[in-house]
Amino acid sequence: MSPRPSLRRLSVLLLFLSFLSGGCGWFSRSKAAPPGPALSTSEAARDAEPRHRRTPTPPQPVAASAPAPLPRRDAPDVLDRVIAVVNNDVITLSELQDTLAFYLSETKEAVKTGEEGALKQRLLDRMIENRLQLQEASRDQIIVEDAEVDEQLAEVRKRVNARTPEEFEQIVKAQGATLEGIRKRARDQVLIQKVIRRKVAFRISVTEQEIEQYLVENREKLETGLSYQARHILFAPTPPGSEAAWDAARGRAEEVWASVRAGEDFVELAKRHSEDPTGKDGGDLGVLKQGELTPEVERQILRLRPGEASAPFRSRLGFHIFKLEWREGLTGETLAQAKQQIRDILFRQKYAARLEAWLAEIRKRAIIDIRL
Repeated sequence: MSPRPSLRRLSVLLLFLSFLSGGCGWFSRSKAAPPGPALSTSEAARDAEPRHRRTPTPPQPVAASAPAPLPRRDAPDVLDRVIAVVNNDVITLSELQDTLAFYLSETKEAVKTGEEGALKQRLLDRMIENRLQLQEASRDQIIVEDAEVDEQLAEVRKRVNARTPEEFEQIVKAQGATLEGIRKRARDQVLIQKVIRRKVAFRISVTEQEIEQYLVENREKLETGLSYQARHILFAPTPPGSEAAWDAARGRAEEVWASVRAGEDFVELAKRHSEDPTGKDGGDLGVLKQGELTPEVERQILRLRPGEASAPFRSRLGFHIFKLEWREGLTGETLAQAKQQIRDILFRQKYAARLEAWLAEIRKRAIIDIRL
Protein backbone atom coordinates (compact mmCIF):
# COMPACT_ATOMS: atom_id res chain seq x y z
CA MET A 1 0.00 0.00 0.00
CA SER A 2 1.38 3.43 -0.92
CA PRO A 3 1.99 5.73 2.08
CA ARG A 4 1.11 8.89 0.14
CA PRO A 5 -2.54 9.22 1.29
CA SER A 6 -1.38 9.34 4.90
CA LEU A 7 1.49 11.80 4.46
CA ARG A 8 -0.60 14.87 5.13
CA ARG A 9 -1.97 13.46 8.39
CA LEU A 10 1.49 12.45 9.53
CA SER A 11 2.94 15.85 8.69
CA VAL A 12 0.32 17.46 10.93
CA LEU A 13 1.20 15.12 13.80
CA LEU A 14 4.92 15.65 13.24
CA LEU A 15 4.39 19.37 13.61
CA PHE A 16 2.45 18.84 16.82
CA LEU A 17 5.11 16.58 18.37
CA SER A 18 7.97 18.75 17.17
CA PHE A 19 6.50 21.87 18.76
CA LEU A 20 5.97 20.00 22.00
CA SER A 21 9.51 18.66 22.20
CA GLY A 22 11.47 21.64 21.00
CA GLY A 23 9.12 24.19 19.59
CA CYS A 24 6.01 26.08 20.47
CA GLY A 25 4.97 25.80 24.09
CA TRP A 26 1.40 26.96 23.52
CA PHE A 27 0.60 23.39 22.52
CA SER A 28 1.75 22.05 25.86
CA ARG A 29 -0.51 24.54 27.60
CA SER A 30 -3.61 23.68 25.67
CA LYS A 31 -3.05 19.94 25.74
CA ALA A 32 -2.87 19.85 29.52
CA ALA A 33 -6.03 21.85 30.08
CA PRO A 34 -8.98 19.55 30.72
CA PRO A 35 -12.04 19.91 28.49
CA GLY A 36 -15.19 21.45 29.97
CA PRO A 37 -18.71 22.46 28.96
CA ALA A 38 -19.81 25.94 28.10
CA LEU A 39 -21.70 28.17 30.46
CA SER A 40 -25.26 27.23 29.53
CA THR A 41 -26.69 23.84 30.36
CA SER A 42 -27.93 23.68 26.76
CA GLU A 43 -24.62 24.50 25.13
CA ALA A 44 -21.73 22.26 24.15
CA ALA A 45 -18.07 22.75 24.96
CA ARG A 46 -16.18 24.89 22.65
CA ASP A 47 -12.38 24.62 22.62
CA ALA A 48 -10.43 24.73 19.40
CA GLU A 49 -7.69 22.21 19.08
CA PRO A 50 -4.14 23.49 18.42
CA ARG A 51 -2.45 23.25 15.06
CA HIS A 52 -0.14 20.32 14.45
CA ARG A 53 3.19 19.67 12.89
CA ARG A 54 3.88 19.44 9.21
CA THR A 55 7.34 18.52 7.92
CA PRO A 56 8.47 21.39 5.69
CA THR A 57 9.16 21.10 2.01
CA PRO A 58 12.12 22.97 0.49
CA PRO A 59 11.55 26.73 0.37
CA GLN A 60 9.33 27.84 -2.51
CA PRO A 61 9.34 31.25 -4.20
CA VAL A 62 6.98 33.70 -2.54
CA ALA A 63 5.24 36.85 -3.72
CA ALA A 64 7.32 39.99 -3.89
CA SER A 65 5.20 41.54 -1.14
CA ALA A 66 6.36 38.98 1.43
CA PRO A 67 9.96 38.03 2.29
CA ALA A 68 11.02 34.43 1.84
CA PRO A 69 11.12 32.22 4.94
CA LEU A 70 14.35 31.67 6.78
CA PRO A 71 16.72 29.31 4.94
CA ARG A 72 16.73 25.71 6.10
CA ARG A 73 19.60 24.24 8.04
CA ASP A 74 20.82 22.38 4.94
CA ALA A 75 21.26 25.55 2.87
CA PRO A 76 24.91 25.65 1.75
CA ASP A 77 25.43 29.30 2.69
CA VAL A 78 24.05 29.04 6.23
CA LEU A 79 26.11 28.06 9.26
CA ASP A 80 24.30 26.72 12.30
CA ARG A 81 24.85 28.52 15.58
CA VAL A 82 23.47 28.83 19.09
CA ILE A 83 20.76 31.49 19.32
CA ALA A 84 19.64 30.92 22.91
CA VAL A 85 21.01 29.33 26.06
CA VAL A 86 18.35 28.13 28.52
CA ASN A 87 20.12 27.22 31.76
CA ASN A 88 22.34 24.35 30.59
CA ASP A 89 20.47 23.76 27.34
CA VAL A 90 20.88 25.41 23.94
CA ILE A 91 18.59 26.25 21.05
CA THR A 92 20.19 26.48 17.62
CA LEU A 93 19.42 28.54 14.57
CA SER A 94 18.58 25.39 12.64
CA GLU A 95 15.93 24.46 15.19
CA LEU A 96 14.33 27.89 14.89
CA GLN A 97 14.50 27.66 11.10
CA ASP A 98 12.75 24.33 11.18
CA THR A 99 10.11 25.63 13.57
CA LEU A 100 9.47 28.68 11.40
CA ALA A 101 9.27 26.57 8.26
CA PHE A 102 6.83 24.18 9.95
CA TYR A 103 4.73 27.10 11.17
CA LEU A 104 4.54 28.78 7.76
CA SER A 105 3.85 25.50 6.02
CA GLU A 106 0.99 24.59 8.31
CA THR A 107 -0.63 28.03 8.63
CA LYS A 108 -0.10 28.95 4.95
CA GLU A 109 0.86 32.40 6.15
CA ALA A 110 3.22 34.74 4.33
CA VAL A 111 5.42 36.84 6.57
CA LYS A 112 4.75 40.50 5.90
CA THR A 113 7.58 42.93 5.42
CA GLY A 114 8.97 43.99 8.78
CA GLU A 115 7.17 41.28 10.76
CA GLU A 116 9.60 38.40 10.31
CA GLY A 117 11.68 39.39 13.32
CA ALA A 118 8.65 39.56 15.61
CA LEU A 119 7.42 36.14 14.42
CA LYS A 120 10.82 34.57 15.01
CA GLN A 121 10.92 36.06 18.49
CA ARG A 122 7.48 34.67 19.33
CA LEU A 123 8.45 31.22 18.13
CA LEU A 124 11.71 31.37 20.06
CA ASP A 125 9.86 32.38 23.21
CA ARG A 126 7.68 29.29 22.88
CA MET A 127 10.73 27.12 22.31
CA ILE A 128 12.34 28.52 25.45
CA GLU A 129 9.17 27.93 27.41
CA ASN A 130 9.08 24.33 26.26
CA ARG A 131 12.71 23.73 27.21
CA LEU A 132 12.03 25.11 30.68
CA GLN A 133 9.15 22.70 31.15
CA LEU A 134 11.28 19.75 30.09
CA GLN A 135 14.01 20.89 32.49
CA GLU A 136 11.47 21.03 35.31
CA ALA A 137 10.45 17.48 34.49
CA SER A 138 14.08 16.41 34.64
CA ARG A 139 14.67 18.28 37.91
CA ASP A 140 11.68 16.52 39.47
CA GLN A 141 12.96 13.19 38.15
CA ILE A 142 9.72 12.51 36.36
CA ILE A 143 9.84 9.15 34.64
CA VAL A 144 8.17 8.21 31.39
CA GLU A 145 7.56 4.53 30.88
CA ASP A 146 8.03 2.95 27.48
CA ALA A 147 4.41 1.86 27.60
CA GLU A 148 3.31 5.51 27.83
CA VAL A 149 5.37 6.40 24.77
CA ASP A 150 4.01 3.35 22.95
CA GLU A 151 0.50 4.59 23.72
CA GLN A 152 1.26 7.99 22.22
CA LEU A 153 2.76 6.40 19.10
CA ALA A 154 -0.19 4.03 18.77
CA GLU A 155 -2.44 7.08 18.64
CA VAL A 156 -0.25 8.62 15.94
CA ARG A 157 -0.33 5.39 13.91
CA LYS A 158 -4.11 5.30 14.26
CA ARG A 159 -4.51 8.86 13.02
CA VAL A 160 -2.40 8.26 9.91
CA ASN A 161 -4.21 4.97 9.20
CA ALA A 162 -1.04 2.87 9.44
CA ARG A 163 -2.23 -0.67 9.98
CA THR A 164 1.15 -2.15 10.89
CA PRO A 165 4.42 -0.86 12.43
CA GLU A 166 6.12 -1.48 9.10
CA GLU A 167 3.59 0.65 7.26
CA PHE A 168 4.01 3.40 9.84
CA GLU A 169 7.80 3.33 9.43
CA GLN A 170 7.37 3.63 5.67
CA ILE A 171 5.17 6.70 6.12
CA VAL A 172 7.64 8.26 8.59
CA LYS A 173 10.60 7.75 6.26
CA ALA A 174 8.65 9.24 3.37
CA GLN A 175 8.41 12.42 5.44
CA GLY A 176 12.17 12.52 5.94
CA ALA A 177 11.83 11.66 9.64
CA THR A 178 12.96 8.72 11.73
CA LEU A 179 11.15 6.51 14.20
CA GLU A 180 13.73 7.43 16.82
CA GLY A 181 12.99 11.12 16.36
CA ILE A 182 9.23 10.57 16.51
CA ARG A 183 9.63 8.49 19.64
CA LYS A 184 11.73 11.16 21.37
CA ARG A 185 9.16 13.83 20.59
CA ALA A 186 6.38 11.61 21.93
CA ARG A 187 8.39 11.03 25.12
CA ASP A 188 8.88 14.78 25.55
CA GLN A 189 5.15 15.29 25.07
CA VAL A 190 4.37 12.86 27.88
CA LEU A 191 6.99 14.54 30.11
CA ILE A 192 5.41 17.95 29.62
CA GLN A 193 1.93 16.61 30.31
CA LYS A 194 3.17 14.99 33.52
CA VAL A 195 5.06 17.99 34.83
CA ILE A 196 2.10 20.30 34.16
CA ARG A 197 -0.21 17.92 35.99
CA ARG A 198 2.14 17.87 38.98
CA LYS A 199 2.90 21.59 39.07
CA VAL A 200 -0.47 22.96 38.00
CA ALA A 201 -3.49 20.64 37.75
CA PHE A 202 -2.90 18.67 40.98
CA ARG A 203 -2.65 21.92 42.96
CA ILE A 204 -6.05 23.26 41.95
CA SER A 205 -9.26 22.71 43.87
CA VAL A 206 -12.78 24.05 43.43
CA THR A 207 -14.86 24.32 46.60
CA GLU A 208 -18.61 23.87 46.98
CA GLN A 209 -18.81 27.44 48.28
CA GLU A 210 -17.27 28.73 45.03
CA ILE A 211 -19.73 26.66 43.00
CA GLU A 212 -22.71 28.01 44.97
CA GLN A 213 -21.52 31.59 44.58
CA TYR A 214 -21.11 31.15 40.83
CA LEU A 215 -24.56 29.57 40.66
CA VAL A 216 -26.17 32.56 42.40
CA GLU A 217 -24.35 35.09 40.23
CA ASN A 218 -25.02 33.33 36.92
CA ARG A 219 -28.34 31.55 37.46
CA GLU A 220 -30.08 33.38 34.61
CA LYS A 221 -27.41 32.32 32.11
CA LEU A 222 -27.37 28.77 33.41
CA GLU A 223 -31.14 28.50 33.02
CA THR A 224 -31.07 29.58 29.38
CA GLY A 225 -32.61 26.82 27.33
CA LEU A 226 -34.75 25.37 30.12
CA SER A 227 -38.44 24.93 29.27
CA TYR A 228 -41.63 26.51 30.60
CA GLN A 229 -45.28 26.83 29.59
CA ALA A 230 -47.31 30.03 29.82
CA ARG A 231 -50.64 31.52 28.79
CA HIS A 232 -51.69 35.11 28.15
CA ILE A 233 -54.71 37.28 27.49
CA LEU A 234 -54.06 40.14 25.08
CA PHE A 235 -55.91 43.45 24.91
CA ALA A 236 -54.84 45.24 21.73
CA PRO A 237 -55.36 48.98 21.10
CA THR A 238 -57.31 49.72 17.93
CA PRO A 239 -55.98 51.72 16.22
CA PRO A 240 -52.54 51.22 17.83
CA GLY A 241 -51.50 54.85 17.29
CA SER A 242 -54.38 56.25 19.33
CA GLU A 243 -53.83 57.11 23.00
CA ALA A 244 -57.55 56.69 23.57
CA ALA A 245 -57.32 53.17 22.17
CA TRP A 246 -54.46 52.38 24.57
CA ASP A 247 -56.49 53.73 27.48
CA ALA A 248 -59.46 51.60 26.45
CA ALA A 249 -57.25 48.50 26.19
CA ARG A 250 -55.91 49.18 29.68
CA GLY A 251 -59.45 49.46 31.00
CA ARG A 252 -60.46 46.10 29.51
CA ALA A 253 -57.30 44.48 30.93
CA GLU A 254 -58.02 45.83 34.43
CA GLU A 255 -61.56 44.42 34.34
CA VAL A 256 -60.39 40.94 33.35
CA TRP A 257 -57.51 41.14 35.86
CA ALA A 258 -60.09 41.63 38.59
CA SER A 259 -61.82 38.44 37.44
CA VAL A 260 -58.51 36.55 37.48
CA ARG A 261 -57.85 37.70 41.04
CA ALA A 262 -61.38 36.63 41.99
CA GLY A 263 -60.44 33.07 41.00
CA GLU A 264 -62.20 32.72 37.65
CA ASP A 265 -60.76 30.15 35.26
CA PHE A 266 -57.91 31.71 33.24
CA VAL A 267 -58.50 29.47 30.21
CA GLU A 268 -62.16 30.47 29.96
CA LEU A 269 -61.33 34.15 30.44
CA ALA A 270 -58.76 33.93 27.64
CA LYS A 271 -61.25 32.29 25.31
CA ARG A 272 -63.81 35.05 25.97
CA HIS A 273 -61.61 38.13 26.13
CA SER A 274 -58.22 37.61 24.47
CA GLU A 275 -57.69 39.55 21.25
CA ASP A 276 -54.87 37.24 20.18
CA PRO A 277 -55.21 34.10 17.97
CA THR A 278 -54.13 32.00 20.96
CA GLY A 279 -57.36 32.95 22.72
CA LYS A 280 -59.28 30.05 21.20
CA ASP A 281 -56.72 27.73 22.91
CA GLY A 282 -57.11 29.41 26.26
CA GLY A 283 -54.21 31.78 25.60
CA ASP A 284 -51.70 28.90 25.46
CA LEU A 285 -48.28 30.08 24.30
CA GLY A 286 -47.02 26.51 24.22
CA VAL A 287 -43.81 25.07 25.65
CA LEU A 288 -41.09 27.69 25.36
CA LYS A 289 -37.36 27.68 25.90
CA GLN A 290 -35.91 30.38 28.09
CA GLY A 291 -34.43 32.96 25.77
CA GLU A 292 -37.07 32.61 23.02
CA LEU A 293 -39.29 35.56 23.96
CA THR A 294 -38.21 39.17 24.24
CA PRO A 295 -36.39 39.75 27.53
CA GLU A 296 -38.96 42.17 28.97
CA VAL A 297 -41.85 39.77 28.31
CA GLU A 298 -39.96 36.73 29.54
CA ARG A 299 -39.00 38.53 32.76
CA GLN A 300 -42.67 39.21 33.46
CA ILE A 301 -43.53 35.53 32.99
CA LEU A 302 -40.60 33.93 34.81
CA ARG A 303 -40.90 36.09 37.90
CA LEU A 304 -44.22 34.31 38.53
CA ARG A 305 -44.61 31.13 40.51
CA PRO A 306 -46.26 28.19 38.71
CA GLY A 307 -50.04 28.75 38.70
CA GLU A 308 -49.68 32.49 39.34
CA ALA A 309 -50.90 35.27 37.00
CA SER A 310 -49.46 38.72 36.43
CA ALA A 311 -51.03 42.16 36.58
CA PRO A 312 -51.60 43.78 33.15
CA PHE A 313 -48.28 44.42 31.39
CA ARG A 314 -47.86 46.73 28.42
CA SER A 315 -45.87 45.62 25.37
CA ARG A 316 -45.77 47.00 21.84
CA LEU A 317 -48.77 44.75 21.03
CA GLY A 318 -51.00 45.89 23.84
CA PHE A 319 -51.71 44.87 27.44
CA HIS A 320 -51.09 41.27 28.54
CA ILE A 321 -52.11 39.24 31.53
CA PHE A 322 -49.69 36.32 31.80
CA LYS A 323 -50.03 33.05 33.66
CA LEU A 324 -47.14 30.64 34.26
CA GLU A 325 -48.27 27.02 34.13
CA TRP A 326 -44.94 25.36 34.94
CA ARG A 327 -41.20 25.81 34.44
CA GLU A 328 -38.08 23.71 34.61
CA GLY A 329 -35.64 24.77 37.26
CA LEU A 330 -32.15 23.99 38.42
CA THR A 331 -33.20 21.07 40.57
CA GLY A 332 -32.42 17.40 40.72
CA GLU A 333 -30.42 16.09 37.78
CA THR A 334 -30.48 19.48 36.03
CA LEU A 335 -28.90 21.12 39.08
CA ALA A 336 -26.28 18.38 39.33
CA GLN A 337 -25.34 18.87 35.68
CA ALA A 338 -25.15 22.64 36.13
CA LYS A 339 -22.88 22.28 39.15
CA GLN A 340 -20.57 19.98 37.23
CA GLN A 341 -20.38 22.52 34.44
CA ILE A 342 -19.61 25.24 36.98
CA ARG A 343 -16.87 23.08 38.50
CA ASP A 344 -15.31 22.61 35.05
CA ILE A 345 -15.54 26.33 34.27
CA LEU A 346 -13.92 27.36 37.55
CA PHE A 347 -11.24 24.69 37.18
CA ARG A 348 -10.32 25.95 33.70
CA GLN A 349 -10.14 29.51 34.97
CA LYS A 350 -7.88 28.53 37.86
CA TYR A 351 -5.84 26.26 35.63
CA ALA A 352 -5.11 29.02 33.11
CA ALA A 353 -4.11 31.47 35.85
CA ARG A 354 -1.89 28.97 37.67
CA LEU A 355 -0.22 27.78 34.48
CA GLU A 356 0.66 31.35 33.50
CA ALA A 357 2.00 32.02 37.00
CA TRP A 358 4.08 28.83 37.02
CA LEU A 359 5.57 29.50 33.58
CA ALA A 360 6.44 33.05 34.66
CA GLU A 361 8.04 31.67 37.82
CA ILE A 362 10.30 29.12 36.12
CA ARG A 363 11.29 31.67 33.51
CA LYS A 364 12.14 34.26 36.17
CA ARG A 365 14.54 31.95 37.99
CA ALA A 366 16.13 30.63 34.79
CA ILE A 367 19.31 31.90 33.20
CA ILE A 368 18.37 32.70 29.63
CA ASP A 369 20.77 34.20 27.11
CA ILE A 370 19.16 35.08 23.78
CA ARG A 371 21.56 35.59 20.89
CA LEU A 372 19.12 35.87 18.02
